[in-house]
Amino acid sequence: MMMEHGIVEGIHLFNARKFFEAHEALEAVWLKATGHRKTFLHGLIQVAAAFHHHTRRNPAGFRSLLEKGYTKLERFGEEAKGLNLAGLMLELRSWREHLDRSSCQQLPAPPLPRIRLATETLSE
Repeated sequence: MMMEHGIVEGIHLFNARKFFEAHEALEAVWLKATGHRKTFLHGLIQVAAAFHHHTRRNPAGFRSLLEKGYTKLERFGEEAKGLNLAGLMLELRSWREHLDRSSCQQLPAPPLPRIRLATETLSE
């Protein structure tokens, strides 16, 4: 299955840590989407925006958008739209746990998440 250019571009930008640009690329596709696809893309956009806030040191915006995006994405299966959603959700869970724990102690943050294709594994 071919993935739309805007989604491929958004994933590439996200994985390059260009979270604001990833948000913009995904939003262009989201604006024309409908139904479950629109919800799924919105979840990815919110996660990208969350990590943009994280890099800008805005913890409130980061936490809020991470929760919203996570909640939308967890409705979908392990593989959605050709993406390894299970792998992404695992990485996002680490961040949610980090936020819960680090409020009372200084702990190192997990690695920034990556969006992988369904054919990729976490070791790649």
